[in-house]
Amino acid sequence: MKAFLTTTFAMLTGVAIGAAAVQGLHAQAKPPAYAITEIEITNLDAYQKEYVPLAQASIKAAGGHLLAAGQNIVVLEGASPPTRVSINQFDSLEAAKNWRDSSQYKEARKVGDKYAKFRAFAVEGLPQ
Repeated sequence: MKAFLTTTFAMLTGVAIGAAAVQGLHAQAKPPAYAITEIEITNLDAYQKEYVPLAQASIKAAGGHLLAAGQNIVVLEGASPPTRVSINQFDSLEAAKNWRDSSQYKEARKVGDKYAKFRAFAVEGLPQ
């Protein structure tokens, strides 16, 4: 009987320690960040051929990934939509800022500015 109680107590203690560790890890995790860009394109063909590959490479190099992009935009409320919208996810708000400040992205924007006007912002997501 004593061995049974000792084993049960050890198992419950292990479960409690494991649950506390998982809770601690969740509390330490930074929420993701989302970079949203509204784009008014003046030359779609050149934009897609010259700018998009450079911008996508800079996003990937910064650890981000594309969640949504396109021209099929439905206005739910407010002013008319931009020509195109893109949403990229990064590990943190700091990572999104670092991407925008990177020399690789700045070089891409020199090309993109020839064919479009941009409005961009980032927002911190909710912890998962």
